[in-house]
Amino acid sequence: MSKNIIFGVTGSIAAFKAASIVSKLKSQDFDITVIMTKSSQNFIHPLTFRTLSQNKVITDIFIDEDEYDPQHVSITDKADIVVIAPATANIIGKLASGIADDALTSIVMASDVPVLIAPAMEERMYTNPITQKNIKVLQEVGFKFVGPEEGRLASGKTGVGRMAEVELIVQAIIEEVNNTSDQKCDNAKNKTEDKEKKRLRRPAITRLYESGSKRHGSLRSS
Repeated sequence: MSKNIIFGVTGSIAAFKAASIVSKLKSQDFDITVIMTKSSQNFIHPLTFRTLSQNKVITDIFIDEDEYDPQHVSITDKADIVVIAPATANIIGKLASGIADDALTSIVMASDVPVLIAPAMEERMYTNPITQKNIKVLQEVGFKFVGPEEGRLASGKTGVGRMAEVELIVQAIIEEVNNTSDQKCDNAKNKTEDKEKKRLRRPAITRLYESGSKRHGSLRSS
């Protein structure tokens, strides 16, 4: 059974790398739904991701279909992981503040699956105390981060803020999905074992009866 990935793309020049990530994941039989912010569409066209993922690309929270479907909730029902790559300082700040004002932030807020973020921004934005605080807030609630790395940035300068390499992000996604699957199996196994233990702990009562002065049977309650 293929795993389902919600893949968020935000407004960064590194958005072209997201196309490579989606392509590599699709080649490994992942089912991918791409969510694009408005600003990300200035860097790469939704048709690119629709072609690579072979799925409809979500660009707006509002529904224009005949059949009502609250996508920010329904799309998360089948997801195994949410990935945001590239993730700007803006999206990180929104999520840390609990803001849900577009399709991507609403979907993240409505999900209960692991979230993996690959930051991409200028070094001063990444090292800014506010950004670092926002990252820490998200880490404390379970969000995971991969990168950023040191390298050439959009400004032409070299510094920390370059999105992690495609192969590293793909590897991190696969590992997280596999870990989640293992945890689900372990949880299911533990639930079965707990259920059996509870069954065995139920009071076992054997009728107490007497024949003459001789007692037969027993009464046990635990």
